[in-house]
Amino acid sequence: MSHYPDALARLVQEFMRLPGIGPKTAQRLAFFVLRMEERDVLALASALADAKRKIQRCQVCYNLADAQPCRICSDPRRDSSILCVVEEANDLIAMEKTRTYAGLYHVLEGCLSPLEGIGPETLRLPELLKRVKAGGTKEVILATNPTVEGEATAMYVARLLKPLGLKVTRIARGIPVGGDLEYTDEATLARALEGRRDM
Repeated sequence: MSHYPDALARLVQEFMRLPGIGPKTAQRLAFFVLRMEERDVLALASALADAKRKIQRCQVCYNLADAQPCRICSDPRRDSSILCVVEEANDLIAMEKTRTYAGLYHVLEGCLSPLEGIGPETLRLPELLKRVKAGGTKEVILATNPTVEGEATAMYVARLLKPLGLKVTRIARGIPVGGDLEYTDEATLARALEGRRDM
């Protein structure tokens, strides 16, 4: 990067630290920032600093929040008898965008992955058990990702919760809207068949 001025090289390097950003994209972003009005650059820098300073984990569900407890946990209209377990806060946001779920959440902050050194002790499982044992929860919905790690996490959590006499369910998976059967992989098609329901 010796052909860049030092400040530009540093900006490109910082963008490359972001996930999914390679050298070309980092360069494009850096040049875009240089073309921005100074007030817009300062607003972007302020928003980054603000988010880093003010966003924290909810002490109840471990969602990202700017107040304690988070907006979802403090909403009296939510059904506190249903708890949806997700891997990360962005999974919770995806669930909320459906506008069909009105219960509470629990964010595990990851999934089991022995190859990456992530075991049960690194997830928010003790906090989940504490919440459930406190009473009031009738159903726990396991909404981990349909990956090998997500499936293993869902099975592990189900084994922890079943002895407590709760209803433990798993979100259904299947063919996406607009998808073609001929292009659907066998595992997804099998899950879609298993999850079929009456019409």
